[in-house]
Amino acid sequence: EEKPPHPTGTPPEEGNLGRVYINETQYFANVPEVAWNFYIGGYQPAQKWLKDRKDRELSTDDIFHYQKIIVALTETDRIMKLIDTIQL
Repeated sequence: EEKPPHPTGTPPEEGNLGRVYINETQYFANVPEVAWNFYIGGYQPAQKWLKDRKDRELSTDDIFHYQKIIVALTETDRIMKLIDTIQL
């Protein structure tokens, strides 16, 4: 049975990076834990996007797209935390 995409080497503490495996030998490196676990409307986009492509070979464009998703989620979290610091 093929394992779904999974992070390894990513402690649950915020700020750590980890590998997200897409098969036994290939992975996305340096994925921030905050991006992997980020929720939008009840979904975790970094996980759902990969799960929706299970049993499919990722193209170069797919790989670049996923990397952009990770950056967008990381930046969204950073900006949300910045907004939370604003004193009204």
